[in-house]
Amino acid sequence: MRVGGESVARDSGMRRDEFGGVIGPTWRESEPWWPPEPSPPPGAPNVLVIVLDDVGFGQLGCYGSDIATPTIDRLAAEGVRLANFHTTALCSPTRACLLTGRNHHSVGMGRVADLAMGYPGYDGRIGREHGFLSEILAEAGYIPTAVGKWHLTPEDETHMAAPRGSWPVGRGFQRWYGFHGGETHQFVPALYEDNHAVPVPTPPGGRPYHLSEDLADRAIRYLSDVRAVHATDTPFFLYFATGACHSPHHAPDEWRERYAGHFDLGWDEWRARTFARQQAMGLLAPGTELSPRPHWVPAWDDLDPDLQRVSARFMECFAGFLSHADEQIGRLLHFIEHDLGELDDTLVVLLSDNGASAEGGSLGSINDARIWNGIPAGRKELAARIDEIGTAVAHNNYPWGWTMAGNTPFKRWKRETHEGGVADPCIVRWPSRVTDAGGIRHQFVHVIDVLPTVLDLLGVAAPTELDGVAQTPIEGTSFAPVLADPAAAPTRTTQYFEMLGSRAIYHDGWKAVTFKPLGPMYDDGLDPDAPFDEDRWELYHVAVDPSECHDLADSHPDRLADLVARWWDEAHAHAVLPLDNRPLAALMNPRPSRVSERTRYVYRPWVAPVPEPVAVNVRNRSHSIVADVEVPDGVVPSGVLLSLGSRLGGWTFYVLDGRLHYVHNLANKRIDRILSEAVIPPGRHQLGATFTRTADFTGALTLLLDGEPVGEGDIALFTPARFSITGSGLTCGYEVGPSVSPDYEAPFGFTGRLHRVTVDVSGAAFQDLQAQLTAIMAEQ
Repeated sequence: MRVGGESVARDSGMRRDEFGGVIGPTWRESEPWWPPEPSPPPGAPNVLVIVLDDVGFGQLGCYGSDIATPTIDRLAAEGVRLANFHTTALCSPTRACLLTGRNHHSVGMGRVADLAMGYPGYDGRIGREHGFLSEILAEAGYIPTAVGKWHLTPEDETHMAAPRGSWPVGRGFQRWYGFHGGETHQFVPALYEDNHAVPVPTPPGGRPYHLSEDLADRAIRYLSDVRAVHATDTPFFLYFATGACHSPHHAPDEWRERYAGHFDLGWDEWRARTFARQQAMGLLAPGTELSPRPHWVPAWDDLDPDLQRVSARFMECFAGFLSHADEQIGRLLHFIEHDLGELDDTLVVLLSDNGASAEGGSLGSINDARIWNGIPAGRKELAARIDEIGTAVAHNNYPWGWTMAGNTPFKRWKRETHEGGVADPCIVRWPSRVTDAGGIRHQFVHVIDVLPTVLDLLGVAAPTELDGVAQTPIEGTSFAPVLADPAAAPTRTTQYFEMLGSRAIYHDGWKAVTFKPLGPMYDDGLDPDAPFDEDRWELYHVAVDPSECHDLADSHPDRLADLVARWWDEAHAHAVLPLDNRPLAALMNPRPSRVSERTRYVYRPWVAPVPEPVAVNVRNRSHSIVADVEVPDGVVPSGVLLSLGSRLGGWTFYVLDGRLHYVHNLANKRIDRILSEAVIPPGRHQLGATFTRTADFTGALTLLLDGEPVGEGDIALFTPARFSITGSGLTCGYEVGPSVSPDYEAPFGFTGRLHRVTVDVSGAAFQDLQAQLTAIMAEQ
């Protein structure tokens, strides 16, 4: 007999022993009971969510581009394209919306996780009260797996001693393979599996490594693991987030060369042709105009031939990167279709996280770390280094002209709340329920609507409690009716936007929007420090003017006032306030770190890479490094002692052919090398390097063998802001690569015995970081 889910004795009469105690039931009087296991609804499909990075509205073939994306085009031909789908304008916030079904400020991800601030809407940590799709589906009997980019964990919590609560395996995914942060090197990425860092694997047959291929391989392996145990009545949820097409735009050589000469027509003509294809496809409302080229983007024909050649090369690399990623998605879908036989039983959602990126600047960037350090490459340098673009020694990003073209027909781009920043591709395929193959939908949809739509199609209710934690309301609305009927009423009529001070609101086919500059960006006369209540709002009837060509603010002041008031109501309701357009404010007032600052750091060989924010900070201060080593008899030692960064920027203390070396690599623009002529003899030794400031922004570095100077040289323009932005981190006894110094190839492990490396940073710091940036800019 069972009462309240617990086993009890069949005989309700109590028996007592000789002392009067109750004799409890034995197995003879009891009936076993087990709590039910999670079980999906009958016929529930697998779920595959594919997230592209920084791919604009007009960059996929099925959205008008001439870049080859046959796999994605097939999904569009067999599913439904959303022509009025919107995101937040930035990656972490969009991913937070996608995985929680709530607005980005509501869950504390008002900016990217790395730029969190001490306000509720910008904390950078998503609380347990905001359940993830992975957590919901796990409780519904799914096997959730994540592969690829995460970027929902603050960078200073991505090390091996960090709490893992915000990592994918801490948020409902049973497996994860990929990378933290917004970007990583595509040939030598900073990789993690589950809860630990892992080295880059070596592809079989001597094939060069590329991250997109590796992610597809790992996704296939994880699905194979699932099906090795579970039959098809246990569905999987695979979250597949590519590094493509965020910078660096890396593609294998043959993929870059496929587009050689393809973009020589320039961004103006390419944009016009893309717009014509979009019109022919029926993606745009009748009468839609191509938004005018802004004055800060030069006409292609006004560029000199060298700059045209460089600009075309930048776009060739992007196109090769995207087409190559499309092929890897194709391999994954082929496996699901032909090996598993489950593609038609899989709900596929593909989207991009924001509009095309303008982070390459007006000319394009050969190394985004140089922009962080205030030393962007000029025209002559770009022309001289054109052959490096797209290779392992570049962190390339295309110029504004191609960003504009990638967001055709819209204006502006990523980080901004005009349509170019927030209008994105989205495709849904599931033949059982999405039957209008090749259909296009023009109803307004926002990324917060994806989670409730998935749950609706699966027949899974949004829980009020997850793992004992009461849940906040889902703020998205299912657009399943829109997928079923092209004439269905819109399921979302109002949506606010805010990103780094730029704001907008959509309501019933109208949109009010205001741009807030982050600094002197576009020579448009706007003051980034002007009070927010002085910002000028624009008004567009986007139902008929989706490209925001006709500002109706002056002719419809009452409507504009109503929309702006609605925006403030939404801002108060969703923790948007206070407004702040300072992207680096988080660096001035960082979250208190669990990692205490100290003046002495000790590193031991072959431990996992230490992320730069929690590694010893040798920038802008005098410091010393001492490596405790043993050299066996008959060995001429070589190898890395301590290193931070990669060829794209960093420093390295190493031994080559028995001699001490130190290299400071300023964002692959300038390499200062100090070396010793003394050969390190066998035995135990203290190998040292001491850096002392000698003048503003310059210092002298002395190499030491057992305390005696054996080499000296100057380091000009010591890196002021970030050594590297691809996540390579600090390593002891080896390097991740590409190697900081051109003198060797990573990993370049030390061939002697390395006991430890100690870094002392108790010396005086340089005067002022901003002064250094100003001086470096003046040098340009």
